[in-house]
Amino acid sequence: MFLLILSSVTFTCLSRVLKDIKVFHVASFIVVILMLLSAVTYFVPDEGWELGGMKFQFLTKEDFYTPKKQEKADITNLLATIDTSMVATDPSVIHQNGSNGNLGAPNGGEVSEDASTELQTNATGKENLHAFFKALQAAAGDREKISILHYGDSQIEGDRMTSYIREKVQNQFGGYGPGLIPATNVYSTITYKQAYSENFERFTCFGGPKLESRQYGAMASASRFTPEYIMDSINLDTMKIQSGWIEFQPSGNAYGRAKTYNNVKMHYNSCLAETALKVYQNDALIHEEDLITDGAQHTFSLSFPSSPGKLKYEFSGKVSPNICAFSLEGDYGIQVSNVGMRGTSANVIGGIKYNTIKTMHNELNTKLVIMQFGGNSVVHFKDSVGVRSSVYSFKKYIKVMQQMNPGAMVIVIGPSDMSKLDDQIYETYPFLPYFVSELKDATIASGAGFWNMYAAMGGKNSMPAWVEKGLAGNDHTHFTNGGAKFASQLFYNALIAEYAKWKNSQ
Repeated sequence: MFLLILSSVTFTCLSRVLKDIKVFHVASFIVVILMLLSAVTYFVPDEGWELGGMKFQFLTKEDFYTPKKQEKADITNLLATIDTSMVATDPSVIHQNGSNGNLGAPNGGEVSEDASTELQTNATGKENLHAFFKALQAAAGDREKISILHYGDSQIEGDRMTSYIREKVQNQFGGYGPGLIPATNVYSTITYKQAYSENFERFTCFGGPKLESRQYGAMASASRFTPEYIMDSINLDTMKIQSGWIEFQPSGNAYGRAKTYNNVKMHYNSCLAETALKVYQNDALIHEEDLITDGAQHTFSLSFPSSPGKLKYEFSGKVSPNICAFSLEGDYGIQVSNVGMRGTSANVIGGIKYNTIKTMHNELNTKLVIMQFGGNSVVHFKDSVGVRSSVYSFKKYIKVMQQMNPGAMVIVIGPSDMSKLDDQIYETYPFLPYFVSELKDATIASGAGFWNMYAAMGGKNSMPAWVEKGLAGNDHTHFTNGGAKFASQLFYNALIAEYAKWKNSQ
C-alpha cells in the first residue's frame, strides 16, 4: 500500500514538472548542448586528449565539417567480364577388376590469350613456366600424373579457390580426384566427407600440437592414434595394442571431377612398431596388410574399378605411425591439392623436416607450387621495415620450394585487398599496397611468377565493394564461396592466357 501511494505521489510531481517545461526550454537546452559540443570539437586535437593515463578521443572539426564517406572501388565492369561457367564433365569410366587405366581424359577446349590481369615473372621464371606448360600439355597424352600443390592461409582453407582452379585445370588438361587430403580434416569443405576415431590427434607445423620429429610431409600436418614416443624410452612388451580409424567418401556437393576417383594412396612415415591395417569398402573388409616398420616415408596404394564410395582405414598397434595424407586420384592427368593453413605465413614451411616433404613432392611429381600467403602479416605491419622483413622471409621460402622441386614453377598469389575499420569507415590497410609491391619485386627476382590479386580485385578500397556484392564476408578479409569462385577465375584466366601464348608460339 505504501509503495502504491509513493508511486502515485511521484507520478503527480513529475506531471507537474513536465507541464512547466515548454518547447522553448527544450529547444534552448539542445542549442546550448550543441554549442558546448561544437567548442570541444573545434579545440580537440586529432590524436585526442591524454588525461590521467587514459586517452579520450572526440569528433574533430575536420570530421565535423567534412565527415568521412565509405569509399568503394567500382568493380561493375570487372564482374561483368568474368565467366565462371564450367564445361560439363564426362561420367566416371566404369572399370572391371580394378582400374583399367582410363580415368583421366580431359574435355579440352579453346584457350584465349586475353585476360584482364597478367602473370608477371622474369626470363628464368618464363623458362620454368614453359616447362610446366609442356608437362601440363603432355600429361594426358602420355598417361602420366603431375601435381600442383596450392599452399595458403585461411583464404584457401576448406578447399576454397583450389577446388575451382582444380576443376578448370582438370577439365582442360585431364585428371580426376581432389589429390591430397589431410589424414584428419578440421575445416569445413564441400569436396569430401571425413570422420575419424576420437583418439586420432592432428599435429601441424603451423598451430596446435606439433611433432617433435617434424615429419609432417607435403600437407604440413600428420595424425596419430597414440602419442609420439621416443622409442628408446619405452618398453613395447608392457604396452597395450591400441586402434584407431579414419574414413572418407566423396561429397555430393563437390565439383564433378573432384568426386570421381579410382586410385587411393595413403602416405605415412615414422612407423617404428608393428602396425596392422585393415581397409573396408562400404563396411566390407577388402584388404589387410602390415605397414613397413623402417620409419621411412612410404605410400600404400589401392586401385578400384570406379569411385569406391566410403573407405575406412582401421589401424592397430602399440605405437602409431604418422599418417600424413591420403591422395584421391584418377589414373592419369593433373592432381591439384589444397594445403590450407589458418593463421599462418609462408615461414611455417621451415617447420617441416626437409627430407620428408621433399620425398613426398618427388613422388607426387610436383610441377607447380602455388603460394598464397600475406593476409596474416598485413594486419600487423607498423612501418615499412616490418614489410621488408616479411618479404625477405617470404623470399627464402620461395627458394626452399624451388630447391625441393628443381625445374618446377612457383607462383605467388599476392594478398587480396583487406579493410580496417577506422572511424566507422572501412579502408585498405595502410601498408598493404607497399607490401604487394615489395612482394611482387621479390617474387619476380626469385624467378617465380606473381599474380596480383589486390590489383585484380580493383585495388584500394575494393574490398567494401566485394562485401556489398556478397563476394566477401563482413570481416572485410575473406571471400565468400561466390567471391572465391570469381577470384579463382581471374587467376585461371591469367594462367591460361600465358599458356595460350606459349602454345600459339610453338
